[in-house]
Amino acid sequence: MLMEKTQPIKRRMTFRKLLSKYGPFYLFLIPAIVWYAIFAYYPMSGILIAFKKFQYSLGIFGSRWVGLRYFKDFLSDPHFYEIIRNTVVISLSKLIINFPAPIILALMFNAVRKQFFKRTIQTVSYLPYFVSWVVVAALIHKFFSPTSGLLNDIRIANGLEPIYYLGKRELFLPFIVLSDMWKGVGYGSIIYLAALTSIDPTLYEAADIDGANGLRKLWHITLPGIKPTVGIMFLLSLGGLFGANMEQILLLQTPATFDVSEVIDTYVLKRGLNMNQFDYATAVGLFRSVISLVLVVCTNYLSKKLTEISLW
Repeated sequence: MLMEKTQPIKRRMTFRKLLSKYGPFYLFLIPAIVWYAIFAYYPMSGILIAFKKFQYSLGIFGSRWVGLRYFKDFLSDPHFYEIIRNTVVISLSKLIINFPAPIILALMFNAVRKQFFKRTIQTVSYLPYFVSWVVVAALIHKFFSPTSGLLNDIRIANGLEPIYYLGKRELFLPFIVLSDMWKGVGYGSIIYLAALTSIDPTLYEAADIDGANGLRKLWHITLPGIKPTVGIMFLLSLGGLFGANMEQILLLQTPATFDVSEVIDTYVLKRGLNMNQFDYATAVGLFRSVISLVLVVCTNYLSKKLTEISLW
């Protein structure tokens, strides 16, 4: 009984010591906490719109409750399966193809020994990340335009008919995946390069003494060394599985590719802003967020059980 009574006091004393020792550092957290409270958590009250018949004159809290009506409407929408299919196909394609790309690039950078060449290539690979999708989409449209695009100018010069590449359904997915890779692969490699620097160099020295070649050192030292980082980044990527980068898709889709390019985010934007159905759009957005949350929680649980790598 005495130990049970003294344990909370010990915890309070420990917290006071930590506060007195690191108090000035905790003060730096205040701006971040205030920012998240105002711009992240307070706006979350707006999800109430998903359960109400929203009217501007009555506001969010004064509008009439309709329960799960908009969720049922979305599930019965004739385009529901098409939108879900497009979202999953595009997101999975990006995950399967683009997730390993920064890892491979980081391993290639790590193998380069000439520092000037290495830094130059790294800088060039980072630059596309800082170019907005508006500019990237404009370049793609200009390059593949059927009237003034470079590719079609070459075709016309050779006596061939011009092709509207962005209007072809079968080419939309490659455009999305490859442009996303080009834009993000260099910046994404930074995390893995940082993980590679944490590997003990004496392991490579011991491997050299044992006569291990480059491939064996990669398989037995490098990849196991960055395995926790790869696992965490993979779990974080799964959280955005149902978010297929709305800005990119919205800028690259054309009327001819709507049936393969319409995803949840573009659907929400059009129903919300174009049709003023903010309550319905909020319900669809909330549906996507809940699915993403469940996906992350389940995969994190399985990853923790099988590989001992988890977010929490």
